[in-house]
Amino acid sequence: MAMRQVTAEDVVAIVRRRWPVLLVLAIVGAGAGWEAARVLPKRFTSQTVVLVEQPTVPGDYVKPVVIENVNQHLSSMQEEILSRSRLEPIIKEFGLYADDVDRAPMDTLVARLRKTITVTPIQPMAQTGSAGLPGFTVSVTFEDPRMAQRISSTITSMFTEANARARQQTAEETNDFLAAQLSDAKAKLDAQDSKLADFKRRYLGTLPDEAQANLNVLTGLTSQLDAATQALSRAQQDKSFSESMLAQQLANLQATQNGQNPDTLELQLGALQAQLAALRSKYTDDFPDVIKVKNDVAELQKQIADSSQQGQTTQAEPPPKTAAEPAQIQSLRAQIHQHEVEIKERTAQQDELQQQIKVYQARVQSSPAVEQEYKELTRDYQTALDFYNDLLRKRDQSAMATDLERRQEGEQFQVLDAANLPSEPSFPNVQLFILGGAAGGLGLALGYFLLMELMDSSLRNEKDVESLLHLPVLAMLPAVDISAKKAGGSSLGIPVSP
Repeated sequence: MAMRQVTAEDVVAIVRRRWPVLLVLAIVGAGAGWEAARVLPKRFTSQTVVLVEQPTVPGDYVKPVVIENVNQHLSSMQEEILSRSRLEPIIKEFGLYADDVDRAPMDTLVARLRKTITVTPIQPMAQTGSAGLPGFTVSVTFEDPRMAQRISSTITSMFTEANARARQQTAEETNDFLAAQLSDAKAKLDAQDSKLADFKRRYLGTLPDEAQANLNVLTGLTSQLDAATQALSRAQQDKSFSESMLAQQLANLQATQNGQNPDTLELQLGALQAQLAALRSKYTDDFPDVIKVKNDVAELQKQIADSSQQGQTTQAEPPPKTAAEPAQIQSLRAQIHQHEVEIKERTAQQDELQQQIKVYQARVQSSPAVEQEYKELTRDYQTALDFYNDLLRKRDQSAMATDLERRQEGEQFQVLDAANLPSEPSFPNVQLFILGGAAGGLGLALGYFLLMELMDSSLRNEKDVESLLHLPVLAMLPAVDISAKKAGGSSLGIPVSP
């Protein structure tokens, strides 16, 4: 068999020749597996199913603070719970490994207990389409079934309590951090607010939002200055006219006093008419001075008419030098005084308007530089305000999320199936041991077959002959039943030897 390729027919032939050995070894292996399962110490597994409950309040309403992946969170908790500081109290409380406590170090006992605990995540179903972890199982394998149940229940309680405590602690730490950041942001915002207020007080009237108002005021002041200048010019003209009229009246009065006896009424009428024409060139008929001069002209014309009807000559007599001035001269003097007062007032008004115009011109000229500095301050203030408002919103959300965690309405671990009390050992599994023993016996039988076939040099068919002699087989003799030949002899007369 070692010198040629083995086919399926050869394997079937080998099994037919040696099947009793195969059957015996398989039975012996199965018996050995059953005996091993009976002799080995039994272990019981208690299992707890924990469900990861999603928050009762949707994340659209209250954004959760703890956003750690459940798998990572479970791994970190597993490292914490299976640490020595958490398992050593369990060993002491339940009296585990009482025979080895004095001989073995505590680290060894903790390692032994850690090996008995298995945390297995539950994979989500493909139909749900969820990427989160729906839950996990806690399995504890121990010699005593009740002890396995107690340890499983204790470990599960540790997981649920650690999850609630860790989530609440994380939420409170986040809330405290945001509160501290909010306090710092408020201090910075107050500082920026103070700088902005000082700037507004220092540059009051020249701020960017007052630029248009300054331009409007400057335009109005310019118009008022033009009006005041025109009024001043008119007052000066009126004063000059009144002074010329006064000089004429005084000259007439002087001539009268010197004995020349001019026609006083006619001269006065001509002067008043000239004054009225000058006033009408600048004012309307409703102007008070125009109305007054018209009344004086009408009165003087009435006096001249009365004198004509009586046939008397209105010839003024030379007044004594000590007599009072005529009413016309006194009126002109009063007008000149009034014009002087008006000129003084208009000049003061003009100076005041010019000073105000200079102030507003300075404001308008300094507006670009003030606007640049104001933009820098407002930009810093707006940045601080936006940062403060953002932190305030996050702090409020964190406070609500922390309150949810305190009420245990966030993502929680809920025990779906409590730790069971195992009635059958999980190790050793009798069926698996029997199947394993039978498989071992079959493997041993196949090894035995291979060894025996390699050592067997018998030639059983033409393939064996061709492999050994490297010559083709021309003919094959049929098998001869030796026992039959001994009984009946040979029909051909050939002697048969045993």
